[in-house]
Amino acid sequence: MQATLGLTGLTMNAMALIAPGAFLWLTFAIQANTGVTGPSMWLGIVVALLLCLATAVCYAEMAKLYPGTGSSYYFAEQSFLNHEKAWRLARLAKFIVGWGSHLYYWIYPGVMVAVMGVLCGYLTGTLWPTFMSASNPGPMFMAVIAVVFSFVVAYIAQRGVNGSTSINIAINVIQISALLVFAVLALGYRMNHAPGSVAYQFDPTSGDAYTYQFATTTTTTGGQATTTIVRDANSIPQPLLDASGKPVPFQIAYPANDSTGAFVSHPTVASVIGVHKIGWVFVQATVAILILVGFESVTAMGGEAKNPKRDVPIAVITSLLVQGAFCYLIEYFAANYFLNTGYPMSYASASAAPIGDMMIVIGDALFGQGHGRTFMLIEAFTVFLAIIGTTLSCMNTGARVTYAMGKDQELPDHLGGLHEANRTPHRAIWLLAIISAVIGVVGVMAVFGDAGAPADAVIQAIPHGFWSSFGYTTHDKMAELPNSLLTVTLASNFGTFLLYMLSCVTCIVAYHNHPKFSVVKHLLIPVFGLLANLACMIFYLVGPFMGYGTKMEPLLALGIAGVWAIYGGIYFVRSSKATGRTTLVTRSA
Repeated sequence: MQATLGLTGLTMNAMALIAPGAFLWLTFAIQANTGVTGPSMWLGIVVALLLCLATAVCYAEMAKLYPGTGSSYYFAEQSFLNHEKAWRLARLAKFIVGWGSHLYYWIYPGVMVAVMGVLCGYLTGTLWPTFMSASNPGPMFMAVIAVVFSFVVAYIAQRGVNGSTSINIAINVIQISALLVFAVLALGYRMNHAPGSVAYQFDPTSGDAYTYQFATTTTTTGGQATTTIVRDANSIPQPLLDASGKPVPFQIAYPANDSTGAFVSHPTVASVIGVHKIGWVFVQATVAILILVGFESVTAMGGEAKNPKRDVPIAVITSLLVQGAFCYLIEYFAANYFLNTGYPMSYASASAAPIGDMMIVIGDALFGQGHGRTFMLIEAFTVFLAIIGTTLSCMNTGARVTYAMGKDQELPDHLGGLHEANRTPHRAIWLLAIISAVIGVVGVMAVFGDAGAPADAVIQAIPHGFWSSFGYTTHDKMAELPNSLLTVTLASNFGTFLLYMLSCVTCIVAYHNHPKFSVVKHLLIPVFGLLANLACMIFYLVGPFMGYGTKMEPLLALGIAGVWAIYGGIYFVRSSKATGRTTLVTRSA
């Protein structure tokens, strides 16, 4: 590979993968769907951030010793080969790390193409509400977008990393600026609307916000009373009128819970950053890791860095601090603090894009009724760019790890080839595109399963058609299905925890008895990272039985990881026999 990347290029590629613009927009919905754990969303991100910082230090330290292509896979091989006692385990160690990393690197791009499908569905419903519901887009429409997007990104990736870097630099600047604007406006909305003041309430069906209370009617079917909002022919909610015939203004409030005990909003700043329940924090951390991963991606580009020993470690830490410790903590605080009776957490869990809904409310309040959609569409364009950047960066990283394993014949050796003109691992890229397309389609098939199942009245209001309503049945049937997007997200996240835990172990091995050994950087921090990653992995199994969050999705994710591990063991044994190689290295490097 050609050494063309400096410090800026390396950092920007990693920052594009962390992408606060993409993840605040849509991961907020995934986190809102984790049962009753929503109140601990912000602190869950802090826990995930601490875990990632410990792991990032390990990656940075290993990059100083072993600059090259392959990231943790390459680090595992070199760490064990250069160890006076553990060198025999080098091949086994690198295969376990490499195979485990593919659970993350091969699923994560699929999650992102699914996210693009959801975003495009939301925007289509906003622009053409008679064709599609913005809050509940059609699964078939989202699936087609996911497939097309996967191959478009693969085409960009196979043309070379320089073009990808230029795109990522522009995307980073745009998305960070746009999302910080949203954060400031969301905080301003909350501070300028005291409890009891007239404000906007959002209507998911019409996709707009209104300053009046909605008129309702009650119907009885089969002995069960159902309350619905009165609407006109265009599905616009009609106002509740007072004795004089004037619309009753909507007065905002910030209660912690509603009459059923469901979480609504944060009454105070302390509530946003509070623990609430430690189990809820861990559940949120198992999802929040998705928004922070990517800092390690730059270590896969060591072969394309001009000065890898100096620049790669700096890029690893800088990308995580800027995107994670700065952008995410500000943006997630603002979004959580914004929640109110006009837009409660229940709306977020039932929406394809809660942040988009919030932008409509904020835009209407700032620019006048009806202009919120314009504000949202402008911000959505930056999110669209951010998803391109993060998917592109992850596909570049994942393909290079696959390339490294193919080059070592730990995967089919044709995957270890480079494009003659572009010098990119094109076969690995296109394989990853196919896998991403399949996972993306699976991810959008039941986005509103389990806790996010819409009410029957909402399902009936969805425009009928193959592209808009196919796949929506009844509330009860959809509630019995696992949330497909949450499931593939947790499967990817489990792979992340596994990879990060193994990388912490690798760092300990790399610096054991090394002249530059540091107790803090090469023992205490890696051990903390190891234990933190292990704790999150254990919570996949323990959490559901303790009543924290949802049950189906984490257990299904564990099942996927188990199948991948078993298949990996079978593949390793067969591959070893076919090539005549032994599990343990027989000669020291």
